[in-house]
Amino acid sequence: MRPEIFAIIAIFVLFGLLELFRTRLFSKPEQNFDDAMVELIGSTVLLIITQPMIIVAAQFLMGLAAPQWAGALAGIPLIAAIALFLVFDDMAQYWLHRLSHQIPFLYNLHRAHHNAKYMSIRLVYRNNIFYYLLMPSIWFSGVLIYLGLGWVYVGYIIVKMAVIVGAHSDVAWDAPLYKIKWLSPVMWVVERTISTPATHHAHHGRHTEDGVTHYKGNYGNLLFFWDVLFGTAKITRRYPDHYGVENLAPATLGQQLAWPLFPENKTGGLGVRELAAKEAASEAG
Repeated sequence: MRPEIFAIIAIFVLFGLLELFRTRLFSKPEQNFDDAMVELIGSTVLLIITQPMIIVAAQFLMGLAAPQWAGALAGIPLIAAIALFLVFDDMAQYWLHRLSHQIPFLYNLHRAHHNAKYMSIRLVYRNNIFYYLLMPSIWFSGVLIYLGLGWVYVGYIIVKMAVIVGAHSDVAWDAPLYKIKWLSPVMWVVERTISTPATHHAHHGRHTEDGVTHYKGNYGNLLFFWDVLFGTAKITRRYPDHYGVENLAPATLGQQLAWPLFPENKTGGLGVRELAAKEAASEAG
C-alpha cells in the first residue's frame, strides 16, 4: 500500500472518531438509507476503481504520447512542484466545482454531494460515480506524477485530504479558535488561505436567508484562496442551521449515483436545470 494511503486513512479515522463520540457518525440528522448507500458505493467506486484507473491511464497515455518526458520535472525545486499541483490539481478542481453549480449536466453529476442534509466526513467522496471521470485535476495529477513529481504528490495529497476532511466534518475545529481573541489575526489569514468548516459548511447550507449559506460560492477544496482571488468567497465565521439544497426536487438512489442512466426527477421542486439557471443568474448579477 502506498505511504500516503496510510496517512489519509489515519486522517479519516481521527475525524471519524471525533464524529462517532461527539456528533453520531452513523446517525446524522435527517439521514436516510439512500444517504448511506450513496456514500458507501460512491466512495468505494472512486477509491478502488476511478482514481487509480485515471492515474494509471494518464501515465500510460503520456508514455505513448511523450515517452521522452518521463521524469522530466523530477529535479525542479520543491516550491515549484507544489505550485504545479496547486494550479493543475487544486485550482482545476475549484473551476470544475464552480462550473458544476452553473451547468445542468455537471450539476446532475455533483448533486449527490449536496443531497445530504448534514455535514460529515462521510460527504468527502459523495458524488455520482461518473463525476470524477470528468475531473481534470485527477488527470493532471497523473501527468505530473509521470513527469517525475510523484514524490511531491505523496505529501501534497496528505495535506489536501487533511484540509478537505476537516472542512466537511461537523466537528468544527475552527469554532473554538475563533473564540480566542489573540488568534483572530491568525484565523483571518487561515480562513482566507485554506478551506475551513465555517467557509465550507456555508457552501452546503440549505437556506440563503440565514445569512451564512453561500451555495453559489466557497467552492475551494484545499485552498480557499481561489474563492478570494476569483470573487466567490463569503466569510462569516458562523455555520448554517440546516444543510441540503433548498427547493430542489428529490432524487432517487439511482439518480444520485448513476445519472444519466437514471433520468432526472421533474416533480416536487425545482429541477436541476431550473436550479442551475437560477444560480447562474444570481452569480452573474
